[in-house]
Amino acid sequence: MKVCRSQNDRVIAGVCGGMAEHLGWSPFRLRVVWVLATIFTAFAGVILYFALWFLMPKAPPVPTAFEPAVLQPWKQTG
Repeated sequence: MKVCRSQNDRVIAGVCGGMAEHLGWSPFRLRVVWVLATIFTAFAGVILYFALWFLMPKAPPVPTAFEPAVLQPWKQTG
């Protein structure tokens, strides 16, 4: 499975959300670890975050099961 930026669990760019999905972690837990690691490494995490923001591809949009009524002429609308 390829690591991609999350489309639906994002605060800034979806980097932590995508990594959490890939690792099977809670996004909140990964964000806390990321912030602590950033503080203890003299803010190297910020540089790494921006690098991953540009290097990680966006996840493909999640297909929805919803079809507008316009595309379903056989269904009558209220």
